[in-house]
Amino acid sequence: MGFRMPGWYDILSFDDLHSSEDDKGIIRSQQYFHSLIKAEIDKGIPSERIVLGGFSQGGAISLLSGVTCPTKLGGIFGLSCYLLLRGKIKEMVPKENPNKVRLVLYPGTLHDTPIFMGHGDADQTVRYDWGKQTAEKLKGWGWNVDFRTYKGLQHSADPDEIDHLEAYLKERLPPLGDKADGATASASKQSL
Repeated sequence: MGFRMPGWYDILSFDDLHSSEDDKGIIRSQQYFHSLIKAEIDKGIPSERIVLGGFSQGGAISLLSGVTCPTKLGGIFGLSCYLLLRGKIKEMVPKENPNKVRLVLYPGTLHDTPIFMGHGDADQTVRYDWGKQTAEKLKGWGWNVDFRTYKGLQHSADPDEIDHLEAYLKERLPPLGDKADGATASASKQSL
C-alpha cells in the first residue's frame, strides 16, 4: 500500500522509489511547474531569471520539471532528491530543433541550464546513492551538474550546503546592473 502524501506526488514505496511511481501525480506536478514558468515569462520575466529547486520531493519534481522544460532556465537545484520517471524522462526532454532555429522566447540550448545538487551521505530516507546516480545520469545526458556530498548529513540541510546553494543562486541570478534597486529588479525578486 502506498503512502498518501500532501506533496507533489504520492510515494508508493520507500524501499525502492523507482519500483512503482505515481506517474499521474508526477506529470500533473510537472505540468503545473511548466505553467508557472510560462506565466512568469508571459509577465516579462526572462527565462534566465527563473530557477527551479527544492528539497526531497520538491527537489525531485524540480529536477524533472527543469530538464523537461521547453525553455532554458537560469538554473535547477535539488537537495536530498532523486530522478523521477527514470525509465521515461529521457524521452520527455524536449528535442533541440534540428535546424538550430530557436524561438526568441526560448534562447540557448536546454542543456545550458546548470544544475546544483546536494546530498548527505547518511541520508536514510532518500538514499545517497540515488542522488549520486541521478547526478551521473544527468551528466551523461549532457547537463552541467555540480553534485556536492555532505559527510554525516541525514535527510536534512547543512549550513555548508545552504552556503553552497546561496553562492549558486547568486551566480545564476546576479543583480540586474544599474537598475538592481529599481522596479525591474523588484519585480524579478517578487516573481522568484
